Formats: sequence, structure tokens, C-alpha cells
Amino acid sequence: MDRTVYFADKAVIFTASAPSGEWYSVPADPDGGISRAKILNFLESHNFVAVVSATPETTFAAFAAQFAWVEAGGGVVVDDRGRWLLIHRNGRWDLPKGHLEAGESIETCAVREVEEETGVRSEVVRPLCATLHAYWFPKTSRWELKQTRWFELRTVGASALQPQTEEGIESVVWCTPAEAAQHVREAFPTIRRVAEAMLR
Repeated sequence: MDRTVYFADKAVIFTASAPSGEWYSVPADPDGGISRAKILNFLESHNFVAVVSATPETTFAAFAAQFAWVEAGGGVVVDDRGRWLLIHRNGRWDLPKGHLEAGESIETCAVREVEEETGVRSEVVRPLCATLHAYWFPKTSRWELKQTRWFELRTVGASALQPQTEEGIESVVWCTPAEAAQHVREAFPTIRRVAEAMLR
């Protein structure tokens, strides 16, 4: 299975065969791994990097080991009118999500984070997809690789929209699916992946 790691708007795929199109393909190192420094160097001049390996899962595991692994949960909440719940954070459209706490199931995490970030109570309907997002985290002075598992959720009762401003959330809005599709065009590619999964 191919693994795609996003660095903001850029992507790195670990794959057994070089993809066509805009991907810049590089071989894994002779030992089957590839260094984070090498990938970051490629991303300075390429938006899409494909790491080609006979054992892509092993190459990905070696790459992931160079990061602090973080688990998170989040999702798309749908109300009884079929609208989607979106947040606006740091100038971009986004979906509510957050870190998994000790002893918590990933479904409980998604429900809790949605309520904390938006004020909306919900319950899980189905899993959608998982995304991988790598970033430098200044608070801890380390590189983190976050796996977010996403769910479709539905509202439970009426809830007032309350953006969690201390998390940089400027607004929380209900959107028709068409409005949401328009908004997520400008979102990070991880969010576009979730929106695509909603329509499958």
C-alpha cells in the first residue's frame, strides 16, 4: 500500500513504482530507508516527491522513525439538513480534529475534539480515511508526524456554534455540501482527501 505524507501543501509518496505526471521520483537509499533531511531538500524545489522502493512500507517505517509519532482524530459533522460543519483557522478552511489522549478510543477523541473546537455534540457514523501530516512543532522543538483518523459524524441535539479561539479557530459554520466543496478547494490537501472520502 502506498503511503502519502503531506508537508503543508506538498506531498511525499512511498511507492513501488514511479507515478506519472508532476511527481519527482527518487530511489530509496541502498539500505531501504531515506533521510528526512534528503526529503526536505527535495521539497525545496519540488511539490510532489515519490520515493520508489522495492519495499515501500519498510522505507516509510524508516522515514517515520525520524519523527515523533502523534495520533489524532477528527471529522465531518453532518446535521439533519445535510450540512457540513467547517472551521476557519489561521486563514484557511479546515475540519475539527485533535490529539488522542491516553486511554481514549480514536472515535471518542474525534467526538471530544469536535465539541471542544466547535461547541457541537456529535456521534460517529462511519470511518472515512486516515491522513499523514509532517511538520516542525516549535513548542517542543521537534519534527512530528501526525496520523489523523477521520470520521463522518452526525449531530446529537441542538448545539450553539462556539469557535475555540485559543486554538486559532476564527469561525465555525454550517455549509451545504456544495459550499463545503468550494471552501475545501483552498484547504490543505489532507482536508481535500477527507472531503473526497465523504463522497465515496
